[in-house]
Amino acid sequence: MAETAEMHYLKDYRPFDFELKSTGLDVSIHGTFVDVTARLVMERRQDGDVQAPLFLHGEDLEILGIWLDGRLLAPREFLQDGQGVTFFDVPVSFELVTKVRIFPDTNTALEGLYRAGSMLCTQCEAEGFRKITFYPDRPDVMAPFHVRIEADRSLFPVLLSNGNPVKNETLPGNRHAVCWEDPFPKPSYLFALVAGDLACQKDFFRTADGRDVQLAIYTEHENANQCEHAMVSLKKAMTWDEDVFGLSYDLDMYMIVATNDFNMGAMENKGLNIFNSKYVLARPETATDGDFEGIESVIAHEYFHNWTGNRVTVKNWFQLSLKEGLTVFRDQQFTADMQSASVKRIQDVRSLRARQFPEDAGPMAHSVRPEAYLEMNNFYTATVYDKGAELIRMIHTLTGPENFRSGMDLYFARHDGKAVTCEDFVAAMEDASGADLSLFRLWYAQAGTPVLHVTTDWDEGKGRLTLHLRQDIPDTPGQKNKKPMVIPIRTAFFSRSGEQVLLDYRGKKDKEFLLVLRSKEESFVFDGVSLPVVPSLLRGFSAPVRLRIPLNTEELAVLLAWDSDPFNRWEAGRMLVERTFRQLVEDHRAGRSMVVPEDVIAAFQAVLENADQDPALAAEILNMPSEGELYHLLAAEKIAVNPLMVHEVREFFLDALARPLKTLWERTWYACRTQGAYVFRAADVSKRRLKNLSLFWLSRFPDTGFGWVERAAEEASCMTDRMAALQLAAHFHEEGSRRMLLDFEREFAQDALVMDKWFQVQALSRRENTLARVEELMGHPLFSMKNPNKVRALIGAFASGNPFRFHRKDGAGYAFLAERVLELDGLNPQVGSRMVSILNAWKTFEEPWRSEMKKALMHIRKKEGLSSDIREVVDRALA
Repeated sequence: MAETAEMHYLKDYRPFDFELKSTGLDVSIHGTFVDVTARLVMERRQDGDVQAPLFLHGEDLEILGIWLDGRLLAPREFLQDGQGVTFFDVPVSFELVTKVRIFPDTNTALEGLYRAGSMLCTQCEAEGFRKITFYPDRPDVMAPFHVRIEADRSLFPVLLSNGNPVKNETLPGNRHAVCWEDPFPKPSYLFALVAGDLACQKDFFRTADGRDVQLAIYTEHENANQCEHAMVSLKKAMTWDEDVFGLSYDLDMYMIVATNDFNMGAMENKGLNIFNSKYVLARPETATDGDFEGIESVIAHEYFHNWTGNRVTVKNWFQLSLKEGLTVFRDQQFTADMQSASVKRIQDVRSLRARQFPEDAGPMAHSVRPEAYLEMNNFYTATVYDKGAELIRMIHTLTGPENFRSGMDLYFARHDGKAVTCEDFVAAMEDASGADLSLFRLWYAQAGTPVLHVTTDWDEGKGRLTLHLRQDIPDTPGQKNKKPMVIPIRTAFFSRSGEQVLLDYRGKKDKEFLLVLRSKEESFVFDGVSLPVVPSLLRGFSAPVRLRIPLNTEELAVLLAWDSDPFNRWEAGRMLVERTFRQLVEDHRAGRSMVVPEDVIAAFQAVLENADQDPALAAEILNMPSEGELYHLLAAEKIAVNPLMVHEVREFFLDALARPLKTLWERTWYACRTQGAYVFRAADVSKRRLKNLSLFWLSRFPDTGFGWVERAAEEASCMTDRMAALQLAAHFHEEGSRRMLLDFEREFAQDALVMDKWFQVQALSRRENTLARVEELMGHPLFSMKNPNKVRALIGAFASGNPFRFHRKDGAGYAFLAERVLELDGLNPQVGSRMVSILNAWKTFEEPWRSEMKKALMHIRKKEGLSSDIREVVDRALA
């Protein structure tokens, strides 16, 4: 069936020919199977095709009976195939009842209804509902749901679904049933069901209009004491959405269920969010600052979907960024308000460049609103999510905060309860603000990362500075000769002494300007420039582009030290690093001695000396690019990647920065120690971030490095500090390293999430035997290829997070990954497709790495019956 999957095209979209009035589900859970009876009340649309047959999606369903208006249909009265069932003769209005049997215990793909430990739960986005029952499984078909769940009371005392509980039934044979009503019409991808023996932490939230909403977080009993932070985060998100967007929750209950078996981070099912445990469970003894931050962010993201995704949903899956990009923007704004806004922006852009920019430059490049897909699961990408969020941010910049809020209000007023498109969102923003966003729509249609070239001319006699801007958009698969994009460019200027200067632009004097590039090339003229100035462009990263501007080291040092925009301070430091790295690469290739300029070292020394002014920002500036990020830097400049050379050059660069700053790193480590019990608050998080970065630098000294790591481990009073030491210890051959890993395993063997950290630190080790150790750990009793978290923690971390050891010259790392992908193809193709995408950049490498990666891809492609998830990625990589 996988080999016959067909491409889906945006141009072929047409509405469903029937209107679904209501959906009733009766789910009866038994020992090894579940019987699902679906009652669909339908009516042919007057504007639809009057001759069209009724087709309902359905996969891996055993039919027990089908009734049309109460009459049992014979098998000859419908046609079933691997994709669903077709009825060629139905009345104008009718009730269709189907009864099917499914087998959750054998559902290792974790789509539809599946077993997760002792519980049953669902994942229906994007197309999982068709594995539960026959249904028009498409996002533009919406209906209110009435759900009845029946099960053994001893095994499944908790029975949950969307909406509000309306009835409890006690049945013979120690069985019981619970009925749920969801009054808000929803598409099938938002359906959720959970059945199990679960603990529950309850709270309530009073909305702005005075309604009390019951909040409930369900977990396995042993995890019941780890939900407090998630509950606090949920209440923060609910308050923030009311304060910032005027949006209140609409049901009587809001429920979250945590499970260890989940393909993604979480799912926003209406009123019943199902979460990967990683983004719910936390306590200081087991969770790091990063875990606490991740929970706060993801809890908020899924809650915000209640309006941006649920109340207003997508007309078809090509519009996925309508809900995901918009909601990512909202959760980014929330986190910026809760934590450090400057650090949040830097981290988001760093992630965008590390994940989405390479995607835009690779074989899977696609527009934010794709034109076609083979397997929808493959389009839950950084482009749809992260670049999609940048598009929303640009609209916010172009229209202004007040107009943006008015646009959001108009969007909800127009489209509440409807399935709509990205175009509908942009239209609401235009109508509310009066802005012309017609050209901006190209951002949704064109793939690729624009390159913004900048040159300057200064006429000292006239006191006039001219900025010359030019944009180039590279070709991507299926798209060439692209049109110029709208690029908002927040701009300021600084004197050589670091003062932000007042200039005149088109008769308006200011210290910051919003320039908007709308054509291929354009020049912008500023008056009142009596002395040389340093331009600070794309402040706050106002557009997702690559900036090419010829600033010298002195000018970058000015911005690094004095720029009033925290992001551009960080950006100036990053430009210094990248420029130095490129020069070191050239020297290495030419056989010249490598030297890190003294003024570069001095610039970073100045940051470290003043780190106490903003420890979080200093930590970001002093956190050097990873080897993977440097691969992307070289590939973007059409320089073939040699992993061994990149490693050698980066190590030389790091040592050159570490040695002269050793005393400062030591002083910083001491200064940033936090006292007392662990508290998750921005000030302490910032100090721990800088302290543990200092530990990284101190660990680089051969004679004393491991001593620093051991000392940090002994003093660690929280998991953040403990993991920082353990991650570094895993690189060393000392006996103390082995002892630390063994002690950690003994202490946390019963905690699945903490053991994921244990697997990960070993997968990221720079030790020569890391691949052999990863293969050995696959046989560990706590590892399972059926659990996505375990696969990501061990195999994913090794392949994507440890480039030095994964990109072996003999290709052993690639061969290892290929076998794991083939194994996942039979278990969980969705996870497998994300693993195989690590090989997408094979053409950007030197030989022999290039040929070895291609060989691994070819080996995967030879498998008969390869799933569409993996086949699409491999075919596009090889094309």
